Amino acid sequence: MLDSGVSPTVRRIGPYRFFFYASDLGEPPHIHVERDRAVVKFWLAPVNLERSWGFSASELRKVEELVEANATEFVEAWHEFFRR
Repeated sequence: MLDSGVSPTVRRIGPYRFFFYASDLGEPPHIHVERDRAVVKFWLAPVNLERSWGFSASELRKVEELVEANATEFVEAWHEFFRR
């Protein structure tokens, strides 16, 4: 379930929070992922790393796999939120 805050959480998987910012409207669909102080941004169509801070290369691959596995849900949540 998508929360309706300034940075709506789309999903939580283990220690990761998948979200976007309400101010992201002018950009193509993407998802931010955070764990502790590490943050990464992936474009969703197709899934492609935009930038990352604080994740090791191996953890980044794991997060990318999670994004790929849930990309359809993330794109749907994006369109649902920004359609308002």
